[in-house]
Amino acid sequence: MSTTTQSLQEAFEAVGKASRIIPLLEVTTINQVLLDVANEAEQETGFLLAENQKDLDRMDESDPKFDRLKLTPQRIKAIADDIRNVARLNYPVGKILTSKLLPNGLELTKITVPLGVIGIVYEARPNVTFDVFALCLKSGNACILKGGSDASYSNEAIISIIKRILTRYGIDENIVHLLPPDRSATDALLKAVGYVDVIIPRGSQSLIDFVRANSRVPVIETGAGIVHVYFDENGDLSKAINIVHNSKTRRVSVCNALDCLLIHQSRLPDLVALVTPLGEDGVELFADDQAFDQLQGYYPYGLLHRASPEHFGTEFLSMKMAIRTVRTLEEALDHIATYSSKHSEAIVTEDMPAAEKFTKAVDAAAVYINAATSFTDGAQFGLGAEIGISTQKLHARGPMALEELTSYKWIVRGNGQVRAK
Repeated sequence: MSTTTQSLQEAFEAVGKASRIIPLLEVTTINQVLLDVANEAEQETGFLLAENQKDLDRMDESDPKFDRLKLTPQRIKAIADDIRNVARLNYPVGKILTSKLLPNGLELTKITVPLGVIGIVYEARPNVTFDVFALCLKSGNACILKGGSDASYSNEAIISIIKRILTRYGIDENIVHLLPPDRSATDALLKAVGYVDVIIPRGSQSLIDFVRANSRVPVIETGAGIVHVYFDENGDLSKAINIVHNSKTRRVSVCNALDCLLIHQSRLPDLVALVTPLGEDGVELFADDQAFDQLQGYYPYGLLHRASPEHFGTEFLSMKMAIRTVRTLEEALDHIATYSSKHSEAIVTEDMPAAEKFTKAVDAAAVYINAATSFTDGAQFGLGAEIGISTQKLHARGPMALEELTSYKWIVRGNGQVRAK
């Protein structure tokens, strides 16, 4: 596809025109399209895996993005199930939020409406292509997708499946548009004022920073997670072992994975037991002096290092984790306030006043008490799927799903009323 300014503008115009038909579709049609896309994805597993392998062959397996890029039969099934979940959810458009009758006889109704055209800039995450389409269609939005070159074969294969189903139902295929994987398309999308209503970046902190700094279209920040678990002086060790292990190792390349364990100094004698499962899985630790001294000789050789300042505030996206010892809950809160990306933070404690203080003081989209941070996910929150995890405070925060992809408007019904001068 040509990436000339004219061709990109024509594509944006086509998406804008197509977006106007989505709110007019019957909900039953939308749901059936989603179910058919889910079924087609599973039926085309072989095709999707073959195209995905072309992308994988170009990437080093040690790259943190490799796991995010990789599709498997199990992951394709999970993606299809998430699409089916979205189909089962209530339609979020046209909900009455407020209704009132004014003394002058005007009837006011505040109802939910789609955002319009949503631009998504993302890296090597082919599942995002499916998720974004499903959520945007179900919330009445059109979408323009700008995936990375790392996943170009995978994304093109997914879009071909989606458009095949749209054509089957006679729906304008421009309600979803995949841009070419080059830089000029990104620049054009970020400057598409009047064509795109909002940009949502999904990926590394550098990607998010780039989009925020260069976009002329409003941006909702998502993604980057510098995640902490604080093991309090009154924490249950057995709970902490499972929570830390699951938060770190369930899937290291995702944004809700644990990056830094904060441990109260009174619990240092429990540190060996706490991290033993991590050592068995090959997690590399960067520990402050107190934690290092506690673990030396007990943690696997070659996997334990003394922490440097740069290890705190790092999103590792790999089998690496930092450890810092704190003397008080307040010190843990100060550390989180300094280094957190405001994504997901957790405390392990049986002291409920301490837990309550943690939830009030920590500024993050998701705050956990005695649970793994790996639950920060739209599907896990019962939202069907997610378009991203918003780490900002305007419009939406946390997993963004159907409701977060709507705005509202006022409908005013009158009978000839005019306003006095």
